[in-house]
Amino acid sequence: MAGGPRAVAAGRRGADPVKVLLHRHRELCERAVDALEVAAGLEACGITDRTAARFRHRDVFSLAEELYARTPRGEGPVAGLARAPAGRRTVARRFGGALLPGALGCAAAAAGVPGAGPAAGLLAVAALVWPGRAAGRFPGTAHLLAAAVAGWAVHRHGPALGPALALAVAPGYLTAALYAARARRRLAGSRALDEFAAGARPLLAGALLLFTAAATGAASLAGAAPATAVPLAVLLFLVRLLLGHGAHRAPVAAALVLALVPVPAAVYAALAGLLVHAFRALSRASAHARP
Repeated sequence: MAGGPRAVAAGRRGADPVKVLLHRHRELCERAVDALEVAAGLEACGITDRTAARFRHRDVFSLAEELYARTPRGEGPVAGLARAPAGRRTVARRFGGALLPGALGCAAAAAGVPGAGPAAGLLAVAALVWPGRAAGRFPGTAHLLAAAVAGWAVHRHGPALGPALALAVAPGYLTAALYAARARRRLAGSRALDEFAAGARPLLAGALLLFTAAATGAASLAGAAPATAVPLAVLLFLVRLLLGHGAHRAPVAAALVLALVPVPAAVYAALAGLLVHAFRALSRASAHARP
């Protein structure tokens, strides 16, 4: 792991230990727009406050400040242009894609098309779970497991569940986008990793409450039982957030496997476990730094 024991050992031997770390993480430091983004990258590499102390700094953020200050930036404007936000057309196209599953699912269900419920559920998974940056070694496995969870749930609880999940896609897209923007804004305004983590948890709780309310409304419109549809929708929404923010796949996959167990409490147990993981993973600044 970069910045781990080898870097520490090298730092102890050299006259300037921070220079050794700067060499190892030069690309990260050159790409960053501020010191906190450097701190987020160091955190993602496994560097802790204890490691920072070995480099003569009180914490990771203090170490990141020195690295950022000592990094030459001859291509800053070019890098900034490369990270320009998506244009209005792209945003509109993505939101239109988020509206499509609900529209198709409800239209097919209203027309009495055979298999409309499972198809709507699979559309919902494709639109709600798939978007996100790649992380881990088995992204496709998580998507296939999510599709299996939705399909199995529709099979067990009735076709109305499919349109309910499909209708939750659009508010899920909007809530995830709002959460990501607020988290990045908070990251930019924080002065330490602990400060960001303390503010990130209420943001996640608010996003979950907002989506839960939207999923409840979607279940009512589709005629599905909220006690069945809402926990499943929130589970898939959490999967989207975690995949989209580069979290490790293993806890996500484990929760989805648990949700496949054919007992009523399985989805609730999977949701509880994934909630704990989400509050830990999404409170890290590295989950919200620009990829």
